[in-house]
Amino acid sequence: MDTANDLFKKLTFFPEPEFREELLKHGQVVSFNKGDVIVKDGQYVKFLPIVLKGAIRVFQQKEDREILLYYVKAEETCTMSLAAAYFNNKSTSHGVVTEPTELLIFPSSLIDQWQLKYPSWNKYVMHMFRRRYDELINSFEGIVFDHIPHRVLEYLKRKGLDENTKTVHISHEHLARELGSTRVVISRILKQFERDKKIKLFRGAIELL
Repeated sequence: MDTANDLFKKLTFFPEPEFREELLKHGQVVSFNKGDVIVKDGQYVKFLPIVLKGAIRVFQQKEDREILLYYVKAEETCTMSLAAAYFNNKSTSHGVVTEPTELLIFPSSLIDQWQLKYPSWNKYVMHMFRRRYDELINSFEGIVFDHIPHRVLEYLKRKGLDENTKTVHISHEHLARELGSTRVVISRILKQFERDKKIKLFRGAIELL
């Protein structure tokens, strides 16, 4: 795995020497490729990941529809997996890598022990739950109160800002999955946006005008 110095440059929020020793003893740095499945719905969570670089897309799936829950990015862990592991329940979501990703993984059986022993771990877990709570509330409000065209445009604007570009590389099908809609609905909305000169459509990309 990474040297201790390399690892803890990425995990500065765990300062206790004893805890760092445990992370080095029980943790393993593993690389994943885009599309690799980290956890499946209905699966018991045997290890917990902390993202060192890259991202994991966490979502729920019912029949042919998906609903995005959140992305797990650098310095974060998956709270759905955390909750499932803590209570020894099956996962209720899927986690799939969206880009080349490096994870620190460790046995989920250690989570509750660390909760009692190390204040920094306890604070980290509470911070993760609060962050995900806020994200899920915002997503819920968007689904309930915002019409789908507004959600589509806001998603594209936000992604463009995050990637510092006016051309968002995303397919209609993937955009539909991100917003819990269907490809037919999303394509119709995008074509109307193009007629309104808000965007320009390309194969696999959307330019914000």
